[in-house]
Amino acid sequence: MRFVGKKVLVTGACGVFGRWIAAAFAREGAALCLSDREANALAPTRDTLGLAPDTLLHATELLDLASIDALAGLVEARWGAPDIVVNNAGVYPRGGLLDLPVEEWDRIMGVNLRAPFLTTRAMARLMIARGRAGSVVMISSGAARQMRNGSVPYCTSKSALERLAKGFALELAPYGIRVNVVEPGFAPGSTVSPLDAAYVERMKARIPLGRTSGPDDAPEAIMYLCSERASFVTGAVLSVDGGNSMGTYEPAARPGAG
Repeated sequence: MRFVGKKVLVTGACGVFGRWIAAAFAREGAALCLSDREANALAPTRDTLGLAPDTLLHATELLDLASIDALAGLVEARWGAPDIVVNNAGVYPRGGLLDLPVEEWDRIMGVNLRAPFLTTRAMARLMIARGRAGSVVMISSGAARQMRNGSVPYCTSKSALERLAKGFALELAPYGIRVNVVEPGFAPGSTVSPLDAAYVERMKARIPLGRTSGPDDAPEAIMYLCSERASFVTGAVLSVDGGNSMGTYEPAARPGAG
Protein backbone atom coordinates (compact mmCIF):
# COMPACT_ATOMS: atom_id res chain seq x y z
CA MET A 1 0.00 0.00 0.00
CA ARG A 2 2.70 2.46 -1.08
CA PHE A 3 0.28 5.16 -2.19
CA VAL A 4 -2.35 5.34 0.53
CA GLY A 5 -3.61 8.92 0.70
CA LYS A 6 -2.05 9.85 -2.65
CA LYS A 7 -4.15 11.35 -5.41
CA VAL A 8 -3.29 10.16 -8.91
CA LEU A 9 -4.44 11.53 -12.27
CA VAL A 10 -4.17 9.20 -15.28
CA THR A 11 -4.94 10.43 -18.80
CA GLY A 12 -6.01 7.95 -21.46
CA ALA A 13 -7.31 5.90 -18.55
CA CYS A 14 -9.66 3.72 -20.57
CA GLY A 15 -6.96 2.44 -22.92
CA VAL A 16 -4.80 -0.65 -22.52
CA PHE A 17 -1.99 0.99 -20.54
CA GLY A 18 -4.32 3.41 -18.80
CA ARG A 19 -6.37 0.60 -17.27
CA TRP A 20 -3.24 -1.21 -16.17
CA ILE A 21 -1.79 1.93 -14.59
CA ALA A 22 -5.02 2.82 -12.79
CA ALA A 23 -5.45 -0.71 -11.47
CA ALA A 24 -1.88 -0.80 -10.15
CA PHE A 25 -2.18 2.47 -8.26
CA ALA A 26 -5.56 1.44 -6.87
CA ARG A 27 -4.07 -1.81 -5.52
CA GLU A 28 -1.50 0.33 -3.72
CA GLY A 29 -4.17 2.45 -2.01
CA ALA A 30 -4.26 5.57 -4.20
CA ALA A 31 -7.31 7.68 -4.99
CA LEU A 32 -7.74 8.12 -8.73
CA CYS A 33 -8.93 10.57 -11.34
CA LEU A 34 -9.60 8.81 -14.64
CA SER A 35 -9.39 11.07 -17.70
CA ASP A 36 -10.31 9.88 -21.18
CA ARG A 37 -12.01 11.32 -24.25
CA GLU A 38 -14.40 8.34 -24.36
CA ALA A 39 -17.03 9.57 -21.92
CA ASN A 40 -19.10 6.39 -22.15
CA ALA A 41 -16.11 4.24 -21.17
CA LEU A 42 -15.20 6.03 -17.93
CA ALA A 43 -17.80 4.58 -15.56
CA PRO A 44 -17.48 1.03 -17.00
CA THR A 45 -13.69 1.26 -16.60
CA ARG A 46 -14.08 2.37 -12.98
CA ASP A 47 -16.51 -0.47 -12.29
CA THR A 48 -14.52 -3.13 -14.14
CA LEU A 49 -11.40 -2.23 -12.16
CA GLY A 50 -13.37 -2.24 -8.91
CA LEU A 51 -12.42 1.34 -8.07
CA ALA A 52 -14.08 3.36 -5.33
CA PRO A 53 -17.39 5.08 -6.15
CA ASP A 54 -15.80 8.48 -5.45
CA THR A 55 -13.18 7.97 -8.17
CA LEU A 56 -13.04 11.18 -10.21
CA LEU A 57 -14.10 10.80 -13.84
CA HIS A 58 -13.57 13.38 -16.56
CA ALA A 59 -14.26 13.18 -20.29
CA THR A 60 -11.26 15.17 -21.51
CA GLU A 61 -10.77 16.23 -25.10
CA LEU A 62 -7.02 16.69 -25.06
CA LEU A 63 -7.02 18.74 -28.25
CA ASP A 64 -9.14 21.38 -26.50
CA LEU A 65 -7.50 23.71 -23.98
CA ALA A 66 -10.86 24.48 -22.37
CA SER A 67 -11.40 20.77 -21.70
CA ILE A 68 -7.98 20.44 -20.06
CA ASP A 69 -8.77 23.50 -17.96
CA ALA A 70 -12.04 21.86 -16.94
CA LEU A 71 -10.11 18.74 -15.87
CA ALA A 72 -7.85 20.94 -13.74
CA GLY A 73 -10.93 22.62 -12.29
CA LEU A 74 -12.38 19.27 -11.24
CA VAL A 75 -9.12 18.19 -9.63
CA GLU A 76 -8.81 21.51 -7.80
CA ALA A 77 -12.39 21.43 -6.56
CA ARG A 78 -12.20 17.86 -5.26
CA TRP A 79 -8.55 17.42 -4.32
CA GLY A 80 -6.93 20.82 -4.27
CA ALA A 81 -4.06 19.33 -6.24
CA PRO A 82 -2.85 15.91 -7.37
CA ASP A 83 0.18 14.15 -5.94
CA ILE A 84 0.93 12.21 -9.11
CA VAL A 85 0.19 12.89 -12.78
CA VAL A 86 0.59 10.19 -15.43
CA ASN A 87 0.41 11.57 -18.97
CA ASN A 88 -0.52 8.30 -20.61
CA ALA A 89 -2.87 9.29 -23.46
CA GLY A 90 -1.44 8.99 -26.94
CA VAL A 91 -2.21 8.04 -30.53
CA TYR A 92 -0.15 5.81 -32.83
CA PRO A 93 -1.37 6.19 -36.40
CA ARG A 94 0.73 4.79 -39.23
CA GLY A 95 1.38 6.11 -42.73
CA GLY A 96 3.95 7.77 -44.92
CA LEU A 97 4.98 11.39 -44.60
CA LEU A 98 4.31 12.25 -48.24
CA ASP A 99 0.63 11.32 -47.95
CA LEU A 100 0.05 12.56 -44.41
CA PRO A 101 -2.67 15.24 -44.18
CA VAL A 102 -1.51 18.24 -42.18
CA GLU A 103 -4.59 17.82 -39.97
CA GLU A 104 -3.34 14.36 -38.98
CA TRP A 105 0.11 15.73 -38.17
CA ASP A 106 -1.53 18.35 -35.96
CA ARG A 107 -3.66 15.71 -34.23
CA ILE A 108 -0.65 13.52 -33.44
CA MET A 109 1.36 16.42 -32.08
CA GLY A 110 -1.69 17.75 -30.27
CA VAL A 111 -2.41 14.56 -28.34
CA ASN A 112 1.14 13.26 -27.89
CA LEU A 113 2.98 16.51 -27.13
CA ARG A 114 0.79 19.61 -26.69
CA ALA A 115 -1.66 17.89 -24.33
CA PRO A 116 1.03 16.60 -21.91
CA PHE A 117 2.49 20.13 -21.85
CA LEU A 118 -0.87 21.71 -21.04
CA THR A 119 -1.90 19.02 -18.54
CA THR A 120 1.42 19.05 -16.70
CA ARG A 121 1.45 22.83 -16.58
CA ALA A 122 -2.08 23.01 -15.19
CA MET A 123 -1.48 20.34 -12.55
CA ALA A 124 1.93 21.71 -11.58
CA ARG A 125 0.37 25.11 -10.95
CA LEU A 126 -2.10 23.49 -8.55
CA MET A 127 0.67 21.55 -6.80
CA ILE A 128 2.89 24.62 -6.43
CA ALA A 129 0.04 26.77 -5.11
CA ARG A 130 -0.55 24.25 -2.32
CA GLY A 131 3.08 23.46 -1.61
CA ARG A 132 2.56 19.87 -2.66
CA ALA A 133 5.66 18.04 -3.83
CA GLY A 134 4.87 15.19 -6.16
CA SER A 135 5.67 13.33 -9.32
CA VAL A 136 4.85 13.50 -13.02
CA VAL A 137 5.44 10.64 -15.45
CA MET A 138 5.32 11.00 -19.21
CA ILE A 139 4.53 7.83 -21.12
CA SER A 140 6.82 7.73 -24.12
CA SER A 141 8.10 4.91 -26.33
CA GLY A 142 11.30 3.38 -27.62
CA ALA A 143 10.22 5.08 -30.86
CA ALA A 144 11.66 8.25 -29.33
CA ARG A 145 15.13 6.83 -29.98
CA GLN A 146 14.55 4.50 -32.91
CA MET A 147 12.95 5.88 -36.07
CA ARG A 148 10.34 3.58 -37.63
CA ASN A 149 9.24 3.64 -41.24
CA GLY A 150 5.56 4.52 -41.41
CA SER A 151 5.54 6.02 -37.90
CA VAL A 152 7.71 9.11 -38.30
CA PRO A 153 5.22 11.60 -36.78
CA TYR A 154 4.76 9.33 -33.77
CA CYS A 155 8.52 8.94 -33.30
CA THR A 156 8.96 12.70 -33.62
CA SER A 157 6.26 13.41 -31.04
CA LYS A 158 7.77 11.01 -28.52
CA SER A 159 11.29 12.36 -29.00
CA ALA A 160 9.96 15.85 -28.29
CA LEU A 161 7.95 14.58 -25.31
CA GLU A 162 11.10 13.27 -23.67
CA ARG A 163 12.82 16.63 -24.11
CA LEU A 164 9.73 18.34 -22.70
CA ALA A 165 9.88 16.05 -19.66
CA LYS A 166 13.49 17.01 -19.00
CA GLY A 167 12.56 20.68 -19.32
CA PHE A 168 9.76 20.31 -16.80
CA ALA A 169 12.12 18.35 -14.53
CA LEU A 170 14.50 21.31 -14.50
CA GLU A 171 11.86 23.95 -13.89
CA LEU A 172 9.83 22.05 -11.31
CA ALA A 173 12.74 20.71 -9.25
CA PRO A 174 12.78 23.74 -6.92
CA TYR A 175 9.21 22.88 -5.92
CA GLY A 176 9.99 19.23 -5.14
CA ILE A 177 8.08 18.00 -8.20
CA ARG A 178 9.94 15.25 -10.03
CA VAL A 179 9.32 14.54 -13.73
CA ASN A 180 10.38 11.29 -15.38
CA VAL A 181 9.66 9.21 -18.46
CA VAL A 182 8.68 5.57 -18.90
CA GLU A 183 8.97 3.89 -22.29
CA PRO A 184 6.60 0.90 -22.10
CA GLY A 185 6.93 -2.13 -24.32
CA PHE A 186 4.69 -3.05 -27.22
CA ALA A 187 1.15 -3.92 -26.11
CA PRO A 188 -1.44 -4.48 -28.85
CA GLY A 189 -5.13 -3.98 -28.24
CA SER A 190 -5.67 -0.23 -28.49
CA THR A 191 -9.04 0.82 -29.88
CA VAL A 192 -7.70 4.32 -30.57
CA SER A 193 -4.83 3.09 -32.73
CA PRO A 194 -5.80 -0.39 -33.98
CA LEU A 195 -3.08 -2.59 -35.51
CA ASP A 196 -3.54 -5.53 -37.85
CA ALA A 197 -2.48 -9.03 -36.81
CA ALA A 198 0.45 -9.21 -39.23
CA TYR A 199 1.95 -6.02 -37.83
CA VAL A 200 1.53 -7.28 -34.27
CA GLU A 201 3.37 -10.51 -35.11
CA ARG A 202 6.22 -8.64 -36.80
CA MET A 203 6.62 -6.37 -33.79
CA LYS A 204 6.52 -9.28 -31.34
CA ALA A 205 9.26 -11.09 -33.29
CA ARG A 206 11.59 -8.12 -32.75
CA ILE A 207 11.40 -8.21 -28.95
CA PRO A 208 14.51 -9.88 -27.48
CA LEU A 209 12.69 -11.15 -24.39
CA GLY A 210 10.10 -12.77 -26.64
CA ARG A 211 6.80 -11.34 -25.45
CA THR A 212 4.66 -8.24 -25.53
CA SER A 213 4.21 -5.96 -22.53
CA GLY A 214 2.06 -7.32 -19.71
CA PRO A 215 -0.23 -5.59 -17.21
CA ASP A 216 2.42 -5.21 -14.48
CA ASP A 217 5.49 -4.25 -16.50
CA ALA A 218 5.06 -0.53 -17.13
CA PRO A 219 2.92 0.18 -14.03
CA GLU A 220 5.60 -1.18 -11.70
CA ALA A 221 8.18 1.12 -13.31
CA ILE A 222 5.82 4.08 -13.07
CA MET A 223 5.06 3.42 -9.41
CA TYR A 224 8.76 3.11 -8.63
CA LEU A 225 9.43 6.53 -10.15
CA CYS A 226 6.53 8.01 -8.17
CA SER A 227 7.61 6.43 -4.88
CA GLU A 228 9.97 7.56 -2.16
CA ARG A 229 12.46 4.98 -3.40
CA ALA A 230 13.03 7.27 -6.39
CA SER A 231 13.12 10.49 -4.39
CA PHE A 232 16.45 11.49 -5.99
CA VAL A 233 15.40 10.60 -9.55
CA THR A 234 14.18 13.27 -11.95
CA GLY A 235 14.63 13.83 -15.66
CA ALA A 236 15.24 10.10 -16.15
CA VAL A 237 14.03 7.83 -18.95
CA LEU A 238 13.28 4.22 -18.06
CA SER A 239 12.73 1.67 -20.84
CA VAL A 240 10.47 -1.26 -19.95
CA ASP A 241 10.19 -2.91 -23.35
CA GLY A 242 11.89 -6.29 -23.26
CA GLY A 243 14.91 -4.83 -25.04
CA ASN A 244 12.92 -3.82 -28.11
CA SER A 245 14.47 -0.37 -28.42
CA MET A 246 18.12 -1.45 -28.14
CA GLY A 247 18.46 -1.82 -31.90
CA THR A 248 17.58 -4.08 -34.80
CA TYR A 249 16.93 -7.60 -33.53
CA GLU A 250 16.71 -10.81 -35.52
CA PRO A 251 16.12 -14.02 -33.55
CA ALA A 252 19.06 -16.37 -34.00
CA ALA A 253 18.69 -20.11 -34.37
CA ARG A 254 18.95 -21.89 -31.03
CA PRO A 255 22.04 -24.03 -30.45
CA GLY A 256 21.54 -27.42 -32.03
CA ALA A 257 18.54 -26.29 -34.07
CA GLY A 258 18.40 -27.25 -37.72
